[in-house]
Amino acid sequence: MNHPDWNLLRAFLETADTGSLSAAARKLGQTQPTLSRQVAALEQQLGVTLFERVGKRMVLTATGQALLAQARAMGAAADALALMATGRSQAVEGVVSVSASDAVAAHILPRAVARLRQQAPGIVIEVVTTNQLSDLLRREADIAIRHVAPDQPDLIGRLIRHATAGFYASSAWVAAHGHPRTAADAAHCDFIGADRAGRYQAYLQAHGLPVGAAQFKVLAENASTAWEMVRQGLGIGTMMDEIAQQTPGVVRVLDEVPAVRFPVWLVTHRELHTARRIRCVFDLLADELRNG
Repeated sequence: MNHPDWNLLRAFLETADTGSLSAAARKLGQTQPTLSRQVAALEQQLGVTLFERVGKRMVLTATGQALLAQARAMGAAADALALMATGRSQAVEGVVSVSASDAVAAHILPRAVARLRQQAPGIVIEVVTTNQLSDLLRREADIAIRHVAPDQPDLIGRLIRHATAGFYASSAWVAAHGHPRTAADAAHCDFIGADRAGRYQAYLQAHGLPVGAAQFKVLAENASTAWEMVRQGLGIGTMMDEIAQQTPGVVRVLDEVPAVRFPVWLVTHRELHTARRIRCVFDLLADELRNG
């Protein structure tokens, strides 16, 4: 075979990167059987075995390892071509993907998307909900809303503003447990946690709250889920102030504890910033996020 199908090579690359057919399928927006068939087709066309199936893991063979670098080079070239072509497009229509954390995607983006629908009805917004940093160089998204500055030379970012987050509980929780106001009061309260490893607990401790592991009765890594747990009266949680202000039935607690302050960045690839539809979405998002 002289010219391997790029879709098959992409299936190979994502499977190699994730080590799992199911994880690779999720990243590519495909089903696991489809991706499995693509990997098998590439192996058949090349006449080699690229992976060994070890339980649910896909482990590269020696041949797969040897071909991986070349496949990556082809993938980088294809991505660069797509970026350049998209960047030169002057049409104010088409799909623009925006990645954001689940809380921002659920509570902040809808207003911006509604405004965009009025101003640029030809643009379709794809919301990529993730609490990880999307790889913009590999086109996991066209634009990312982040809380850290970009550190790759091919990315450009705009610092929109600094936002704040506070500590909140439901009105029913406050009625039942009292209204904690100081950091010392936090030692006697239940909190909604985020992870078993205790990273969120350590963050709260670094913020001056004397909290222990026994105070985290509910864990939810997804921020929107955790916020609903707060709203339902299961404990204290942290949320962006502008989202909390839009949520009925919640009360600011630990009022004397300093608010959490963090930056809001809008990031895109340098090439994409010249495409009219992406520039249009970028500028509108910047305006909406700046206003909070």
